[in-house]
Amino acid sequence: MRIAQPSTELPLRPQVELSGLWHRYRGPASSGDWTLRDIDFQLRPGELVGLLGPSGCGKTTLLRLIAGFERPDRGVVRIGGQEVAGPQRWLPPERRGVGMVFQDYALFPHLDAWRNACFGLRRGQDSSRAAWLLELLGLKGLEQRYPHELSGGQRQRLALARALAPGSALVLLDEPFSNLDVEVRLRLRAELPGVLARCGASGVIVTHDPEEALAICDRVAVLEAGRLHQCASPQELVNCPATAFVGRFVLQGNLLSAQWQGHRLRTPLGWLEPEGPAPLDAANPGEEPLQVLLSPQGLELVPDDSAEAWVVGREFLGREWLYQVQSDGRRLRLRLPLSADYERGQRCRLHLRAGEPARLFPGGQPLRAAAELPV
Repeated sequence: MRIAQPSTELPLRPQVELSGLWHRYRGPASSGDWTLRDIDFQLRPGELVGLLGPSGCGKTTLLRLIAGFERPDRGVVRIGGQEVAGPQRWLPPERRGVGMVFQDYALFPHLDAWRNACFGLRRGQDSSRAAWLLELLGLKGLEQRYPHELSGGQRQRLALARALAPGSALVLLDEPFSNLDVEVRLRLRAELPGVLARCGASGVIVTHDPEEALAICDRVAVLEAGRLHQCASPQELVNCPATAFVGRFVLQGNLLSAQWQGHRLRTPLGWLEPEGPAPLDAANPGEEPLQVLLSPQGLELVPDDSAEAWVVGREFLGREWLYQVQSDGRRLRLRLPLSADYERGQRCRLHLRAGEPARLFPGGQPLRAAAELPV
């Protein structure tokens, strides 16, 4: 029998490492609140990580700290194992070897596509990589065109070529697809991971679209109000959200208040049962209020003119409806088949769909909706 020998290979050094990072803006127009709070984060070589969260959560600020456009108040930033920002160290953006792709392209209008692509090259650096990137990104033959002569998708491809041409091992992308039409956005975001892999580059992309982040990223970092809730693979985010916010924002789920009664949980819309044993402290759950996370498929709607809930909106999704229903001060989302045709303003009752999964927070314990009628 051949005995496996222990590996002598050293683990790959993180491409980006953030340790205990804090930041806030100062000045007359600033509130002085922390924009980022105690962020720990690593980007592995060859990985594409998405920064996901609502507007104002600190996504772009985090990107700017990595690039060197902002200085942290506390903590350390390392790129390729080198400390580039810390209490006693500061490296300016031009010395960090980072490529940037902006939302508005940031191309030079007086330079043609070729000179834009070559702009970041050092004096005497071989330009063959720029030519290869223009061909890889479908821009061959357009080298003499100026930015205003290119489509939005072509301009964003050119911005990506310029970021990668100097041989950058790290590319930062700030909502690069938000100004593009749907067809071009879908095509470009599908191509991005392959382009980075061909170039041997790692990437961090800022987005507020959960679908986009889950579709193309190896891992997704979810932020809210300057705090990092979870950084995990798309599968882990969907199957095991670390907090109620992650479930609500990433999965577009519904949150309901809950209370233990015996070994079951009572919610305003029905009963839930733990998939395993009830926790030992179920009868005395502590100070933090309990919340249950339900998917939009976990609720049912029944027309009832005497009910206090009503339909406030709906969206056609092709094979189903996405309804929004107002109930007890909450706006809940429901995905229902096309046969469930309800008008705005229609009164209705809501209850849990029997057998549907749910999660209890804090703790994330898996639950199942019981078969009883609404409470």
